[in-house]
Amino acid sequence: MKVEEKLALNKYDWDSEAHIIVNKEVCAECDLKPCIYGCPAECFVLREEHVSFAHEGCLECGSCRIICPKGAIQWAYPRGGFGICFLYG
Repeated sequence: MKVEEKLALNKYDWDSEAHIIVNKEVCAECDLKPCIYGCPAECFVLREEHVSFAHEGCLECGSCRIICPKGAIQWAYPRGGFGICFLYG
């Protein structure tokens, strides 16, 4: 089974509050932008020289926070009852 097929089996219950906040000013100073390549769910995308982030589909692995060399990513677990359920399906 491909990774995309496995990700499609996950259940996401998201509320309106993002559990990851990206400081766009600090992020703009980063030349490497490793978050784009390090996120297994591809939540970070480069658009017009700026990193765009969508928390829907996030696997809550925390790799973006660890890999960011500038510390531009603030990460926390989603509020109780929200987030990803890996054992769905």
